[in-house]
This record gives sequence, structure tokens and C-alpha cells, in this order.
Amino acid sequence: MGRTGWRRKTLVALVLLSAPAFPVLPASPALHAQVSFERVAADLASRDSGTRLKAAQLLKEAAYPEAAMPLVPLITDPQDEIQLVAIAAELNIFLAEPIVTKKRVGLVVEKRSAIAAEAALSAGPSALGPRPVPAEVLTALRTAARDNNPRVALESLYAFGVLSTVPSGAARRELLRASGPEIAAFIGSVDPAVRYAAIRVMGRMFARRAGDDAIESTVGDAVIGALNDGDRAVKTATMEALGAMRYDRAVQALSDLFQYFGKGDSAGAALDALARIANPASAPLFAAQLAGKTSSFRGIAIEGLARSGDASRMADVQVALANDRNDGVALAGAFASAMLANGSVDPIADALTKSKLRDQARQYLIELAPGRATAFTKQLMDPDARIRLEIVDVLGVAGDPAALPVVEPLTKDRDAQVAKAAERAVDRLRAAQQRPVS
Repeated sequence: MGRTGWRRKTLVALVLLSAPAFPVLPASPALHAQVSFERVAADLASRDSGTRLKAAQLLKEAAYPEAAMPLVPLITDPQDEIQLVAIAAELNIFLAEPIVTKKRVGLVVEKRSAIAAEAALSAGPSALGPRPVPAEVLTALRTAARDNNPRVALESLYAFGVLSTVPSGAARRELLRASGPEIAAFIGSVDPAVRYAAIRVMGRMFARRAGDDAIESTVGDAVIGALNDGDRAVKTATMEALGAMRYDRAVQALSDLFQYFGKGDSAGAALDALARIANPASAPLFAAQLAGKTSSFRGIAIEGLARSGDASRMADVQVALANDRNDGVALAGAFASAMLANGSVDPIADALTKSKLRDQARQYLIELAPGRATAFTKQLMDPDARIRLEIVDVLGVAGDPAALPVVEPLTKDRDAQVAKAAERAVDRLRAAQQRPVS
């Protein structure tokens, strides 16, 4: 969780025919004829690489859900350019807001953002919509991550990291079991860019969820091993990944790193990982930081105690807060109050409109939301559209179907952006409601 302040040539549109299963796509800027989805999908299997490429490009722009399976073979196509387009197409299908990379404005073709897998991973879980990702897509991406072309391999690896977070329940457990050793193997690459990507993907894929099995030790320990990496970016990403995974076997190594560095960004990253894991063995370390000289460490320590669930620690937190005027530390205190003393979420929600505190507040609210949907009623009626927008997104990402009754009314919100965000949240919550948990 990043902190600012205290811690570190054509717009392809789908037009439905009389038979709604087959949309039509503009064939090219030079042609007025239209071609059905069936025809474009068939072109994906053409022996001509140019035909396959054009078909994949059309489907990338269209982001049509039915194209996910036909595109699978192109992820491992012999042509690198086709692979890259197919990977981008698969990503675009599952993004919450599909990206239009080119738009015709009058007679001018306007280029827009490219579809990049690393950017999608960095955007976080809210970048994805609720559609289920076929296992075949994930298998193909995992295979392409071993491609001889470094760019294809990295795009595939990052795309796998983005889309591997969608499955839940038994499907998720099977995916982690099958994919964990294979992705962990990339940590041993001689290329630091591959090691960095693999670590980030492991952190996203294995980010702890209720119902997850214990992480297989050889997989988790491979991540711990990357703490010794000579590349600083890889080392920092490793600490972040271990925190997201909440991997208890990493506690000793992270504690040793914190003591070794003592201060600075590296020490902060180690402490942050420990605060996310929140193992009881770290409580004395957190308590010691409450009285330390560094506000950022104090805030992280408060988070760790909050996640520990030990309500008796709230008194120590309050003493620490009395001696610190830092806004980020105060926000961590509000998080601890909500976690340990059933305190109000209002102070945390209020911080969503403050640029330096937004990311911190958002992460806290996502953690607090499950089981507390009704606690956000006030914010969902707030006159500030920014607050309503953030809260419906938080509730959608948190994934507790119990939030549906409080989110659904906002699909008719007077603010168009809030209404759209609420629709996405409702889709996510309904999908979570329908997924088996066993």
C-alpha cells in the first residue's frame, strides 16, 4: 500500500445484429462492409499471419466477452506481434473499463493509452470487472510466460498476474496449487526484470483471502529467498509480496531485515510487511515502535497491532496517538479503533478526499468492509460525489455480497460516474454471491 506524506485507426464498436449472439465489426477504415463476430473469430485460425493479426486487433478493440476462448491459441502464436495483440485483447475483455487504444475523431485517428499488463497489475483489483476468466486463458498466459521473446514473456507473466486474481473458492485453490511452483521458478531468472515481475505476480496471486489453503512452503520460501536479491527493486517488491501473502514463515527474515536496516525505506518496507502479516510474534516489535522517533514507523506499528485483533493493545495505541500530530498516524489510529474497538469508519472515509491520505484510507476501508456494509450508509448518502464514488468502489472490491442492498440504490445516483461505479460494484458483488466457496 503506497502512502504519500508519511510513508513511503478505428474505434471498433459492437453493433448487434437481429441475432444478438453475433455482433458486427467494422472491417477496416477503407471498407464500409461489416463482418460478423463469427467471421472474425474464424479468421483467428487462418494460416495467414496477417489475417490472424487483423482479427486479433479487431477483437482487442471490441473487448467482446465471447472472444476470450477463440483468442487463446494466439497467446502462443508463432508470431510475436500476434501474441502481444492477443494478450492485450484478453486483458481488455476482463478490465472493468475496456481501453480504446485508437479513436477516429473526424478524419483524424487519435491514439490513446496502450493496453499494458504491468499497468493493469499496478492499477489494483478494482481495474478488473467481475467476468469469470476461463482456465484455458490462464494456462495459455502461463505457458507464454516462458516465451523466448522477453517482451512477450513479461507481458504474459504480468497478464497472468492480473487475471489470476479472478477465480475464487475451489477454482482459486486449484489455480494456486498448479501455478505456484511454476511462477515461483521465475524468481531464479538471471534477468532482474523477470524476477521483479515474478515477485509482484506472486504477491498479487497469493494475496491472502479467507478460505485459502496454507501456502505450500517450497513456494512461499522461494519468495523469502528473494530477500537476498542484489537488486533493490526486487528486494522491496519481495517484502511487499510477503506482506500481501501474509506468509508467517517470513516473519523471522523480515524482522532480521528490519533490525539490520534500522531506519530508512528498506526498514520501513520490512516493518510494513510484518504489519500486514500481523503475526503475534511481532507484537513486541510493534509496541516498541509506538514510542520510537519515526512517525512513519509508528503508523505502521499501529496497523500491525490493529490487524493482530488484540483489543488490549488499543490503550497503547491511544497513548502513542496523543504524542503524534502526523495525519497518517492519526488515520492509522482510526483504523485501529475500527478494528479493535468497533470505532466509526467516518474518520477514515473523510480522508478519501485528501490526496495524501486517499490510498491509505482506501486500503483500510477495503479491509474493514466485509461484514460492516451498513457502517457505510452515511457515506453512501454523502452530498460529495467523490465520497459516494469511492465507497461504492471499496464495497465492490471488498467482495462481501451483504453489501448489495446498500450499493444497488446508487446505480440510479444523480452523478453519472457514481452510478456507473455502483453498477460495476453490483456486478462484482453478484458474481461473488454466485461463486461457490468450497
